[in-house]
Amino acid sequence: MARTYPTIGWREVAGLPDLGIDCIAAKIDTGARTSSLHAVDMDLFERGGEKWARFFIDLGNDHRSLVCEAPRVAHRTITSSNGQAEERLIIKTAIRLGAEIFRAEFSLADRSDMLFPVLVGRTALRKRFLVDSGRSYLQSTDEQRQRMLK
Repeated sequence: MARTYPTIGWREVAGLPDLGIDCIAAKIDTGARTSSLHAVDMDLFERGGEKWARFFIDLGNDHRSLVCEAPRVAHRTITSSNGQAEERLIIKTAIRLGAEIFRAEFSLADRSDMLFPVLVGRTALRKRFLVDSGRSYLQSTDEQRQRMLK
């Protein structure tokens, strides 16, 4: 029996519960392999013998910054949409899209010149969602969209 996948739009409201973020704007991008998270002032440190990353995320309109920490998974060379290769920190954290919560890898990058602080790539979407590129917020409630704008 074939599995039915929930449909998401090209933009959604996401949550990153492990990072303490309930509502953040996310662009769904099947052209990108790797997901990306806006992060600045990145720093590596050790906790319990593991390497961790500490970084700041700008949460939006009122320019509030949130300090986040996550175990570092790797360093990886990522090629951006403009073709430039860049060494980036990779973390693995939970993401919520609609009713689905799952772990995904995110490269940390300064996305301050982008409209969306979160980009969800095809590796995270695979075997979880269908994407309707002509629609928005199919898995996001009006309440989540309003909270994201605050």
